[in-house]
Amino acid sequence: MAYLQGVYPIVKKELPARHIIDLTVSAPEMAAIARPGQFAHLKAEGLFLRRPISICEIDREKGTLRFVFEIKGEGTRVLSEKRVGDNLDIMGPLGHGFARPEGEIIVVGGGIGVPPMLETAKGYGEKATAILGFRSANAVILTQDFQRQGNRVVLCTDDGTMGFHGFVTQALEQQLQQKKPALICACGPHPMLKGVAQLAQQYGVDCQVSLEERMGCGVGACLVCACRTVKDGQEYLSHVCKDGPVFDSKDVLF
Repeated sequence: MAYLQGVYPIVKKELPARHIIDLTVSAPEMAAIARPGQFAHLKAEGLFLRRPISICEIDREKGTLRFVFEIKGEGTRVLSEKRVGDNLDIMGPLGHGFARPEGEIIVVGGGIGVPPMLETAKGYGEKATAILGFRSANAVILTQDFQRQGNRVVLCTDDGTMGFHGFVTQALEQQLQQKKPALICACGPHPMLKGVAQLAQQYGVDCQVSLEERMGCGVGACLVCACRTVKDGQEYLSHVCKDGPVFDSKDVLF
């Protein structure tokens, strides 16, 4: 797994929703090798452990990487205080990303699992349907970004304040009843991923899921981010940072 480590300047910062930070960093060497679904380990000054943040968007022409994350704890709070012009210590790109098959795909994102779906759907235009789920209208992010790159967007909110009133799994099943894609790609809470995986199996569609776990090193040395997987009927422990974060949904024991 080839990755880089360096200090890169922040060139853009936005606040798209409450507690959500959108940072774009100029990192040409890293952008040149990054792939959809990978993540980076960002250093928060004053704290020992880095924070794993999924790559939201890759712009190879501009040489930039975009990170959209939620302020959840001390590490992400420190990162949120960064300003345009500040430097960010980044290690990446890390992990394995999503496959990019020919034909149509469906990407499913739940909450802060939506950002990595943006780059995953890029290049597919109308051949990608993005099913995006949020708690309510005030938590919705990135829908216009998906639309700008030509993707079809199905917006879902738990409380019905915007878009489809219900869960992404309900919207996904409606899509699968109409047409089967070449691949389903999903990132979000474990219960959501379990539901997506079950639907994929039910409708006979290949599915890949991106898992989120607490990480220490980010490169498979500390073994903190273990997850239960199965291969050829045998259960074993994989590590999200090195073996994932993207797995075939049939291999994950939720």
